[in-house]
Amino acid sequence: MIDWPMSELIPHAGNMILIDQVLSFDEEQIHTRLTVRGGGLFSRVDGSLPAWVGVELMAQSVAAYAGCQARKHGETMKLGFLLGTRKFECNVEHFPLGADLTIHALRSLEDDNGMGIFECHLTGPGIHATARLNVFCPPQTADYLAEGVPA
Repeated sequence: MIDWPMSELIPHAGNMILIDQVLSFDEEQIHTRLTVRGGGLFSRVDGSLPAWVGVELMAQSVAAYAGCQARKHGETMKLGFLLGTRKFECNVEHFPLGADLTIHALRSLEDDNGMGIFECHLTGPGIHATARLNVFCPPQTADYLAEGVPA
């Protein structure tokens, strides 16, 4: 189990941080976990999370992977972008209140320009979701953001 605060691994703040903890990581993958709690930004009235939030949980796990890699190499956390997903599949409509969920993200491609693809699996009691996430982490994030939108 990794004891690093999630706020130091992903570029989110407050109740937008949905992942509770990094369980393990290496050069190619990460395992994270969370417990579904009510009262959050995406919570339904009964405290559950809609299944589509699984894409964000996977994306935050990928962000935590990048944060862990940066911290391991003495670098600062960088801003990254979720470009999209292919074939998100989930066998449930929502993640129930109190459910313990684990996410596994495996890097299948990453190039020098910051483009990456991760195969992700989210599991819990009677829950299984999968997706392939396309992500982008520009090497010089500040320069990239300063470029602005083309006219």
